[in-house]
Amino acid sequence: MSLRLSTVILPVRRWHEGGRDQWLRAEELGFHTAYTYDHLAWRSFRDGPWFGAVPTLTAAAAATERLRLGTLVTSPNFRHPVTLAKELISLDDISGGRITLGIGAGGNGFDATTLLKADQEPWTPRERADRFGEFVPLLDRLLTEGSVTYEGTFYSATEARNIPGCVQRPRLPFAVAATGPRGLRLAARHGQAWVTTGDPKLFEKGTPEESREALRGQIEKLGKACADVGRDADELDKILLTGFTPDRNRPLESLDAFVDFAGKHIELGFTEIVVHAPIPDSDFATDQAVFERIATEALSQLN
Repeated sequence: MSLRLSTVILPVRRWHEGGRDQWLRAEELGFHTAYTYDHLAWRSFRDGPWFGAVPTLTAAAAATERLRLGTLVTSPNFRHPVTLAKELISLDDISGGRITLGIGAGGNGFDATTLLKADQEPWTPRERADRFGEFVPLLDRLLTEGSVTYEGTFYSATEARNIPGCVQRPRLPFAVAATGPRGLRLAARHGQAWVTTGDPKLFEKGTPEESREALRGQIEKLGKACADVGRDADELDKILLTGFTPDRNRPLESLDAFVDFAGKHIELGFTEIVVHAPIPDSDFATDQAVFERIATEALSQLN
């Protein structure tokens, strides 16, 4: 399978002050998909502008024609499957079937506790996994069945209607972010793609070689999870969101650096690499000219 090159556009610009232009430029540059984070706030950007993922993607869907669009990633931290399904069906319709849902269990910090009471303890990793394990199968049903009734530990639905369903059949694709056994099982059962950012334990002090070995191990575990449910792991796209491995943004320093980085990860089995669109004075402050050269020239050297 040929490598796909995609981008993430963080929702930090007003739509009419550069926001719209970024999505149009992503389409012009030939990216396969343009994703955005689905957060209420995020890290160093939490005290500045940050716009909602679904309205942003709706506007992008109306402005573009060919570019696939998606979240990277949505989580149960502040989403409910019933309302999310309705928004996704609407987005898929507006875009003409160009939406991919990146979905993960979520983490601590930033906006993970925004909806909790002041004295309420944050969800533990186990509780996040428990919620995710219920969230994904229910969302799958909501996007494929016209009416759903369900009562679980964390979520419920009573005759939730989702007619006419997605433009993409049987539903829009899920790109499941996971590294642990429970998440990988969800990817194997419900995903059309799998997403990773690498091993977070290696981010600060690991080496690129250690990172690649960790990613190799993750892909092997994904393969086992797929085999356990009778599925061929080759059916899933394997997506690497860059910027969180020990290399950080070094692969975006030049076209040659990116080609070298991407080639080594293609060898591991990745089919899609996602790079962040440049944001000045931030962790993603890469050179716009280099970014655009990578977008337009890298694939011809890799495929």
